Amino acid sequence: MSGPEALAGLKVIDLAWVVAGPLIGRALADFGATVIRVESSTRVETARVMGPFPDAVFDNQKSLLFENVNAGKLGLSLDLRTEEARAVVRDLAGWADVLIESFTPGQMDRFGLGYDVLSEINPGLVILSSSLMGQSGPNAHLAGYGNIGGALSGFQNLVGLRDEVPVGTFGPYTDYVAPRFGLIALLAALDRRRSTGAGCRLDIAQVEGAIAMLAPQLLHFQRNGHVASAQGNRDENHAPSGIFPAAGDDRWIAIAARDNAEWRRLARLVGGDSLVADERFTTLDARRANEDALEALLASWTVTRDAEIMEEALQAESIPAHVVAASADVISDPQLAALGQIVRLPHELMGETVFDAARYRLSDTPAQYRRPAPHYGRDNAEVLSDILGYTDDHIAALEAAGALK
Repeated sequence: MSGPEALAGLKVIDLAWVVAGPLIGRALADFGATVIRVESSTRVETARVMGPFPDAVFDNQKSLLFENVNAGKLGLSLDLRTEEARAVVRDLAGWADVLIESFTPGQMDRFGLGYDVLSEINPGLVILSSSLMGQSGPNAHLAGYGNIGGALSGFQNLVGLRDEVPVGTFGPYTDYVAPRFGLIALLAALDRRRSTGAGCRLDIAQVEGAIAMLAPQLLHFQRNGHVASAQGNRDENHAPSGIFPAAGDDRWIAIAARDNAEWRRLARLVGGDSLVADERFTTLDARRANEDALEALLASWTVTRDAEIMEEALQAESIPAHVVAASADVISDPQLAALGQIVRLPHELMGETVFDAARYRLSDTPAQYRRPAPHYGRDNAEVLSDILGYTDDHIAALEAAGALK
């Protein structure tokens, strides 16, 4: 896998849905892999209907969520309910290095496309299966999105205000955690194959990946019996640690003091020497014991001040602080602009598409963004004719059988 991009020459079939699986294929495409995204217009995938959509007009071929997780991929329309379409996947398995899927566990076997079948066609094929609970065990067939994964892994119960109903993490949390583990496992499997020639099957459970992010809380319970609970924005080791109102409509600033020295600098800005000397706040334990009063005092100071001006002043004193960014703030952020975080490409249906850049910056083999996400059947001819070498008669027969929908 050498070339102008880190993964040039890698060949991938992407049968995954929504976010958790497609994000892995997206990362591979960013760095030069040829990724074929297989889907069907007869069963519209969830990311296509979630949006957002240009001008807020629904069109399942213009979903920016779908664009974001599928940019860089070729598109092939296949209705896997037909045997003819499944035969195409078997041919692709003979061509590919990697297959990614996120069907309910057991569905690939029911299609006749299970690991045993495909690995016999191509012993070097690496198959990555992404699911909520993994491919085996009593709850393997539990269906759900990443919000359910957030509940199962313990995150939903930790996000919210103290002693109130849990709010939970925003959106399908585990959909965005599991792909990071999946990508690492996949690259390791490809490295192993490079020396052994052998493929394998990878079982990526979203909930397992998310639980790994809560290791301290779980160890605290196992060792000390302590059950973690929602604390709002408060932190056991920092005080203050919170979100405070700023001047203007729905403007906020995040402020934290990690130690007594940072608190003294913050206190001097907020209330001068008298606040620095206030015994209610001189130590972490004291600040934690008087946290309601501490937060009320800070809020009375921040609410009359501009969030950006406060951010600059606090950071100048080496106090952790930042404006709570709304969408418009993120788009206009000069740091993200300098990193090239937002990518724009021409799009056949929308005129232009917008999506996130790669999460990794490689100096010698940087990410490339060659094409937007596919609309239905956009690259059927290229995949079937150029990659698989099908004749016009073969393709016509697939059309007649209803396989290319």
